[in-house]
Amino acid sequence: MDRSQQDEPARVATAPLKPASNLLERFTGALFVGPLLIYTLAFLILPAAAVLVGAFQSEKGGLTFENLRTLLEPQYMLGLKNSVTLSATSALLGTVVGFLLAYAVLGERGPAWLRSPLMAFSGVAANFAGVPLALAFVATLGTTGMVTKLLSSIGLNLYQTGFNLFSFSGLVVVYLYFQIPLMVILIAPALEGLRREWREAAENLGASRVQFWRMVGLPVLAPSLLASAVLLFGNAFAAYATPYALTSGVLPLLPLQIGAVLSGNVLSDPHLGQALALLVIAVMTLTMIVYTQLERLGSRWRK
Repeated sequence: MDRSQQDEPARVATAPLKPASNLLERFTGALFVGPLLIYTLAFLILPAAAVLVGAFQSEKGGLTFENLRTLLEPQYMLGLKNSVTLSATSALLGTVVGFLLAYAVLGERGPAWLRSPLMAFSGVAANFAGVPLALAFVATLGTTGMVTKLLSSIGLNLYQTGFNLFSFSGLVVVYLYFQIPLMVILIAPALEGLRREWREAAENLGASRVQFWRMVGLPVLAPSLLASAVLLFGNAFAAYATPYALTSGVLPLLPLQIGAVLSGNVLSDPHLGQALALLVIAVMTLTMIVYTQLERLGSRWRK
């Protein structure tokens, strides 16, 4: 018998046993991950599956594509158009203003004392939405709001200039309140990834600041900027409580139309509401796929 074969039982016998701490770590991990999986299953996967099935069901329970054909009617196409336009406008403005603000404060030459307050405010404002945000803007920029009265006292009637808080332009202004801070949070890691050595190398080669941004800075930040803009688009597209509180459903938006159909306002057709919700899910899924791919490209420079 070969000597290595004789030593094999001894090696097996003397192999170290897995410590009990590994079992404890697995149990602890399952203890914390388990509730998250249950929450995801109950509030994300199962509702999405119910929407997918219900969108293709008739009132009698049979298979039908009539609900999807109904989405092509003018009122729902108008709601989709308004939602896309509103989301794209707020995403574009939020991306530009948020990037400039983040670079002015978080950039290499930005004031260090403002960085922590900016990030703290952005973390709070990015999550401040819904009915409280709508009420805050009504108290500020409404027809009898504080800022509106202040401007009227100096001879400037805000609502005679064409602005209306309860219209499309008003919603854009309200959306920017949480879109700009969200952009600051998203673009901050990309700005930190811009290395000083790149700028110094460009300056040593005789490049101006404009040339540096045109040839190095913006190409490096482009994937992250586009990814952030896509995420801002999705963030605005699915908003429901804020536009509902401000416009009361007067402005046709896809999320508001879903609520109107499911609540029985004007008409009650749960399967049509599920078809509309399926359209929103499709847009959000596409948004996340594009965001993931662009963010993957942008993360190369942060490694």
